[in-house]
Order: sequence, then C-alpha cells, then structure tokens
Amino acid sequence: MMGSEKIEADATLEAARWLVALEDASDDKDLHADFNLWLQASPENAAAWADTSAVYDVMGYADPTYEDQWPEKAAQQGSRSWPLKLPVLTVVPAQNRRFVSVLVGALAACLVLLMGPTVLVRLEADHMTDTAEVRSLQLEDGSLLSMGPETAIALDYTAAERRLHLLAGEVFLHVKPNKQRPFRVIARNVTTTVLGTAFNVHLGDEGATVSVRQGLVGVGYGNEPSGGEQLTPGDWAQVDEDGAFQRGHGPGEEVGVWTDGQIVVRDRPLSEVADDLRRYYPGLIVLRGSGLSEQRVSGVYNLSDPVAALRAVVSVHGGVVHQVTPWVLLVTRG
Repeated sequence: MMGSEKIEADATLEAARWLVALEDASDDKDLHADFNLWLQASPENAAAWADTSAVYDVMGYADPTYEDQWPEKAAQQGSRSWPLKLPVLTVVPAQNRRFVSVLVGALAACLVLLMGPTVLVRLEADHMTDTAEVRSLQLEDGSLLSMGPETAIALDYTAAERRLHLLAGEVFLHVKPNKQRPFRVIARNVTTTVLGTAFNVHLGDEGATVSVRQGLVGVGYGNEPSGGEQLTPGDWAQVDEDGAFQRGHGPGEEVGVWTDGQIVVRDRPLSEVADDLRRYYPGLIVLRGSGLSEQRVSGVYNLSDPVAALRAVVSVHGGVVHQVTPWVLLVTRG
C-alpha cells in the first residue's frame, strides 16, 4: 500500500471506531474532548470522519454496540429488516476524489435502483430467499430445486411444458424426466431447456450463466429458446445481455457445490468472488486499493463463514479485511 493510501485507510478505520465509541458513550465529555483532538490532528482525520458519518447516515444504523458483540448481532440479522441489497464496492483512490462521494453515491444508487425492482420481483415471485438463506423445494412434478441467497422464482406449469422463471439469484435443479413436458428455465432473455438433468443457472448483472453437472441441456437466447448451445456435463455457458455466448468446461462435480456450503473458485477476478460472497453476508463490502479487485484467485472456500472466506481470498494478494461495523467490511492492501 502506498503511504498516502495507508494514511487514508488508517484514518477511515479510526473514524469508524470513534463512531462506535461515541454512540456507546454519547454523554462522556472526556471522550468527546479526545475525539476533537483526534479530529483536528490532521486533514485526513477530518475527511475520514466526514466520509464515515455520511455513510452512517445513509445506512441508518444507530444501534450502540461493542466489537465483541458484533458476531452475535450479525447472527440475529435474519429477524432484522435490512433496507438495501448492498453490493461490493470497489473504491480506487485518486486525486480530487473523496471516498464519501463514491460510497454514498453508490448507496444512493442502491436505494433508487434496487428498492423499486425488489417490489416488482416480490409481486411476480412464487418463492424468494433472503441474504444468506439457502432453500430446497420439491416441485409438483417431482423435480428438486435449491435456491441460493437473494433468489426469486416464478413457476408456470402447463400440460405442454414446465417453466421456471428465474427473476433473481441462482438455482440448482435435479429435473425429473418427462419427454411430453420439457422443463425450461427462463432467465431474462436466456432459456435453458432440459428433459432430465442436474444443472445450475445463475442470473447476474452481466447476464445468465448455465452450468451442467449431469445430462444434456440446450441454451438459447431471445426468439430461439430451443437453439443456441448444447451443453454436456462439465460445460458452462455465459450469455450477456446482448446475446453473446462464452463457453467453458470444468469438473462436473463442482457444479452447484454452493448447495453443500462451498464455493469453488478457478482463476476468477477477486471482485467477482467478493460479489458472490456478498450474497452470504448481510452488509456492505468495500474493496479499496488500486488493482486489488482485478487480481485472480483460485481455491475452495466455506460459505457458512463469508467473512473468513473473504479474508482467505484477499490474503493471497496481501489484502486485509477490516470489520468496521457488523454491516461494513473494508478490504485494503496490507
């Protein structure tokens, strides 16, 4: 980490600690005096405090807490209504650009772009999962379905075919064979058609990715849902919003291993892996530091502890994860 980056990162962490301390002891005059001395000690401290307090206001977080209570509070969040589907943010320090402008701007974008679609998805969905929730269902035809975190589906069964609309998130299916009623998964403009097989479909911001553990599937785009690419065990295809296909192959047994609480990473950008882990962590992950998000990583990680998994991912490239609040992870170079 460059000297200026380290100073900014240290000031950001100190500001977060001051925020927690002041919330816990708002009437402590000595604490306020010490805080004012720290605030006036450097321009970096003043800027970090402005950044941190602004983010705090946007998040609406105001529960007094101590660091040793954070794991307990994080475990209780299944009963807490979290207002945002928070992303992984990559913040690259640059001259004349403040941390707060990036972070608060991104959170504001979350409010505008994500709150509305969430309402629409809830109206369309037959089944939904929350952050860190994995659910298994048996469909009416006997097919088995696993839903990953933050997933929404709608079912449309007729005498001629079986349709599952993937509105958000990720599903893994063991489809019961029926030649008279083909099974189709619709993910925006991408249609996956099967008779009987085990496969995974992930819907992300860049499009849909289909990967096959067993059997044969067809992946089509737009007006040709039954055409396109044929995939066999171990094959995967990623289809972007414009219909462009990218294919690859890997071990078929690794498809859908998230259903067993694992994530297998093979030469992927760190930012993509962090984004996958974010669905298992009910908060904000901030990547700060030039070039960190583009680093390639490989490995097998435990989804039951996304914070530990993230630490393992970034440590390969000298990254450090700082848990500044129960809902904010800051990743910097060590």
